[in-house]
Amino acid sequence: MRTIDEVHVVPLGYEHDRILRPVRKHDADVVYLLASDGEHTPLTPYQQALVEELEADGRSIRFRETDLSDLYDVLAVVTTVAADHESDVVRVNVSSGGKLAAIGSAIACMATDATAYYVHVDEHVPDLEASPRTRGMRDDEVLPSYPIEAVSRDQVAILDYLETTNDETYTAKKSDLIEFAESAALSFIADADPANDKAKFALLNANIVDPLVDDGYVEVERVGRQKQIRLTETGENVLHAFRHKL
Repeated sequence: MRTIDEVHVVPLGYEHDRILRPVRKHDADVVYLLASDGEHTPLTPYQQALVEELEADGRSIRFRETDLSDLYDVLAVVTTVAADHESDVVRVNVSSGGKLAAIGSAIACMATDATAYYVHVDEHVPDLEASPRTRGMRDDEVLPSYPIEAVSRDQVAILDYLETTNDETYTAKKSDLIEFAESAALSFIADADPANDKAKFALLNANIVDPLVDDGYVEVERVGRQKQIRLTETGENVLHAFRHKL
């Protein structure tokens, strides 16, 4: 049997104790540091000291390139790490990387089995270049989880198909989506084994198009007798966040 690792995902903001102490408290085996340029991110002296201390503890340190100011990019990275470690214990520090990173991390935990935690500090320090934003650790608090229903793999596959297919000269129709779903053996078609085209369109609408329209991820435009399907900007962001499902 494989061992179960303690995995921590940490946006690398201007912190030291707020990152190091919970990692040590929970004895993390693997620490993912989310940073703008991954392992090539320029580090402040206290960030460099943090990395060296984590490595000196014998932990596996893995950088992941992440735009901490982009909620959907944080969401994408955290959900991907959680999926890669679905058999491990995954904890996500939502207090170390700023507001947008915190929101993206928290949503990612709601969409996966990862646990979000917030670190309460002893004091705040103003000079970010010379010192981390905060000092000390009073406690780490597990945040309540309100599970959300993430987009299904079939829906992500359709979003990806729309992004690949649609351009200035062509927009996918519902019949294109059905043809793709059959060729890719998407479960909403393959498992149902519909008897005719009418049944296929009903399955497409119920499982894919209607939910994606309701969530604002796609738009449907009637052109003559056909209905064309377009990704919205939100749909593009959601595809980025959940592309790991493919």
